[in-house]
Amino acid sequence: MKAVLKLLPVFGTLSVAVQAQCPDYTTYSQTPQGHPSSGPLALPYMRPVPACRTFNSTVVEDVIANMTARLKDPDIARLFENTFPNTLDTTVRYYNTSENLAFIITGDITAQWLRDTANQFAHYHTLLPIDEELATLVKAVINNEARYVSQYPYCGAFQPPPESGLSPTVNGWALGVTVNPPVDNQTVFECKYEIDSLCGFIKLSRSYYQATGDDSIMNDNWYAAIDQIFRVIDEQSQASFDENFNWISYYNWTGGNGALSPAVNNAGSGEPRGYTGLVGTHHRPSDDLSTFAFLTPANAMLSVELTYLAEILDAAGQGKNISSLAKQWSKTIRDAIWETTVVNDIFAYETNGLGSRYVMDDANVPSLLSLPYLGFLNKTHPAYIATRKILLSRYNPYYAAGKNFSGIGGPHVDAWNPWPMSQVSAIFGTDNDSEITNALYLIANNTNGLGLIHESQSIYNASDYTRPWFAWANSYFAEMLLDLAQRKPHLIFKENVPYIPGS
Repeated sequence: MKAVLKLLPVFGTLSVAVQAQCPDYTTYSQTPQGHPSSGPLALPYMRPVPACRTFNSTVVEDVIANMTARLKDPDIARLFENTFPNTLDTTVRYYNTSENLAFIITGDITAQWLRDTANQFAHYHTLLPIDEELATLVKAVINNEARYVSQYPYCGAFQPPPESGLSPTVNGWALGVTVNPPVDNQTVFECKYEIDSLCGFIKLSRSYYQATGDDSIMNDNWYAAIDQIFRVIDEQSQASFDENFNWISYYNWTGGNGALSPAVNNAGSGEPRGYTGLVGTHHRPSDDLSTFAFLTPANAMLSVELTYLAEILDAAGQGKNISSLAKQWSKTIRDAIWETTVVNDIFAYETNGLGSRYVMDDANVPSLLSLPYLGFLNKTHPAYIATRKILLSRYNPYYAAGKNFSGIGGPHVDAWNPWPMSQVSAIFGTDNDSEITNALYLIANNTNGLGLIHESQSIYNASDYTRPWFAWANSYFAEMLLDLAQRKPHLIFKENVPYIPGS
């Protein structure tokens, strides 16, 4: 692995000699490495040696020790040992405390995704009050992302900051794509507009403040980013036509010309939409094109995160006008979800405000299956229970089941490669012990003997999967185990005693 260029000395600066000896983790993660676990799956130890980890934390190591000592299944313990630190072990590409900037990747692509980064750090938030160095890293990530969002709020993936000295990555899939407003490819890796990317920035910011009470993140750059988020919300909530049938477009992305996605209709603007109070998005969290603009789970996440944004501003005694606007939009969006996307207790995945609805789900979070995880509703809500039943069945076009694996996938790969991430969401969405256990072992039994969570898994061939190194999926799995450690300790622990890191 190419080690991070700059680290605080307390973390252990990697010398040139050590960097040269560190393996590339994309290659490293494709074959079993360290000693196997003592369970029937014999899962390997897949962490880099300490000198090759991109960030070290004694607090994180303490959590791993506490969890693995409690977990009754050594294979599940090994999965936690591999997945919980994966973001810190492998994805910190640049970190400088004097500049207060950090650049984090998701896995095998050298770019920083706003959505992925928020999710990759979600399971560390309880540690921030007791790990000052980790808190400083998260703050540096927020500062870097504020710069990105304030410049290019419609974009979701970015190049390293110029201070890092890291060269921008050429994204061949984006070279032939026309984006409006125009972007600089030296700063932007990919400008697919996904509203959940902006939600991710808010989530990371509010989680940091909730954990630390540090309002220094609310600087001019951060407020500029928040202003741009509200600009996007206003623009993308509007109908495609005005009263005189003038076409309204604030963002378009043409696709085609070498992009993974085909050419997008209506000059890159996508399908027409009406006004409902929801906020439109051009792409889904999977980076695939939306069929209809109003993506229900992304709007659910936006409503939740805007409420949190108002709460942290009120707690900090700042941004009274912004707080009021956030509360107003949160309610407008929430009401629109219940009024326009639910029929007979079934949520539509996408709607267009003109009567069309698409009942399906995609594995990527935010998803309909993950609505309880997002905090939009309780897992016992009748509409969630009814929708969940549809999503985990043939009535969802992207649900697939084979002899050894089942779950929800999406068009990003194909219909017969469900994502383990969907089974993690399923666990967050139920209190049924049997359902939780079944989903947990569907994931554990399908790592191809590598002890890491992959992007997708074939229902036909256990050795056929995508992305051996996918930090977001690893983080989401570890976050789920920490949730069970508090909510269902009897299912996974030797003793029925809850465990909360940092408590």
